[in-house]
Amino acid sequence: MQIARVLGTIVSTQKEPSLTGVKFLLLQILDQEGQPLPKYEVAADSIGAGIDEWVLVSRGSAARQIPRGEQRPVDAAVIAIIDSINVSDRLIYSKRDQDR
Repeated sequence: MQIARVLGTIVSTQKEPSLTGVKFLLLQILDQEGQPLPKYEVAADSIGAGIDEWVLVSRGSAARQIPRGEQRPVDAAVIAIIDSINVSDRLIYSKRDQDR
């Protein structure tokens, strides 16, 4: 899993039929300090993450372990919206602070 920030949504009207109804997000991967890396990812989202939220991303076969995901051709999935990250008693990120 990796930490990422939601940059936006991707809309596609023509797609593999098993992906009908699946929301896609454009994510920027973050490092352990919460700084953006020059890496981007497109991920399926079944939990309802929004723009600027920090999320956990699962890749590969683990991304297809969500309900109804076994038959979908996805390589990455948003599996959680992050509330906070603490490392060595230091707050790296808090969703509460972001909402202020």
